Amino acid sequence: MALRSDWLPALAAFESAARHQNFAHAAEELHLTASAVSHHVRKLEARLGVALFQRHARGVSLTAEGRHLADIAGNAIHDIDGAMQDLRSRRDDAHTVRITTLHSFAYTWLIPRLPGFAASHPDIRLRVDTEMSLTRFDDVGPDLGIRHGPGRWPGLNALPLMDESLFPVAAPALAEREDVHTAADILRLPLVADLSHQGWHDWFRANGVHGARIDERFVFSDSTDMLRAASIGLGAALARERIVAPWLGSGQLVRLPGEEMAGRYAYHIVYPAHRRPRPAVRRVIDWLASQPTATALATAPARRRRR
Repeated sequence: MALRSDWLPALAAFESAARHQNFAHAAEELHLTASAVSHHVRKLEARLGVALFQRHARGVSLTAEGRHLADIAGNAIHDIDGAMQDLRSRRDDAHTVRITTLHSFAYTWLIPRLPGFAASHPDIRLRVDTEMSLTRFDDVGPDLGIRHGPGRWPGLNALPLMDESLFPVAAPALAEREDVHTAADILRLPLVADLSHQGWHDWFRANGVHGARIDERFVFSDSTDMLRAASIGLGAALARERIVAPWLGSGQLVRLPGEEMAGRYAYHIVYPAHRRPRPAVRRVIDWLASQPTATALATAPARRRRR
């Protein structure tokens, strides 16, 4: 006998009633009435020509035939549910994109732009991993990354995202207290630093200050921590243009005298060369590449220093 589609509601009602040994509980699970569950079960019994439940004053219990069918129907429904969940998972995976980048870049540049991404790509789910080490882009690794470097990494395609420049910043109160007017005056301030490839020695030389003794009071592995330290007055920081914007925009930091220094490295979008980006990954890459390269979302002017 072929299983017709109109048997499926009756089988679903029977399986739930058999599992609960109760028509009312099955009705609650299936969002039906108890009489509707009972009707489905009686319809199934009539078609099969056997009793599936024994009905008595205290409720119902399965017959031997009912137990046999319940075991088979329960396993079949479990298998179907598993297959459907697997298909949903594959669909979700197809629309999930993993990005790896530095915490400082995610915090100051990427995250402020994500509302715009969510509005234009509501079907894509992003997983953002932030770490200092260079992540492996293997088959279980991230789909793409944003890296700060020379633009050449083995096994990766790299698309230029934006250049970088560096300049000194400090909390307004610190700059005003020390009356800083020239690049050389910055040497009177306590200095904080990160582990960037370019540091205070490079900047002072680029601004014509030679032979200076540079004392970095605090050194942080993460640029965000360095800028936070500078904003509470621990010292002047040599900031990267792309990540200092929120502090400048809020007035927590101000630019100090001196010319900005071109960055030796730039930001790049990278992805594995050995596999073609999935459509969702391609859309994220295109969105990143379309973003304005102006300093990130800082609309409020920095405070002016008193002279």
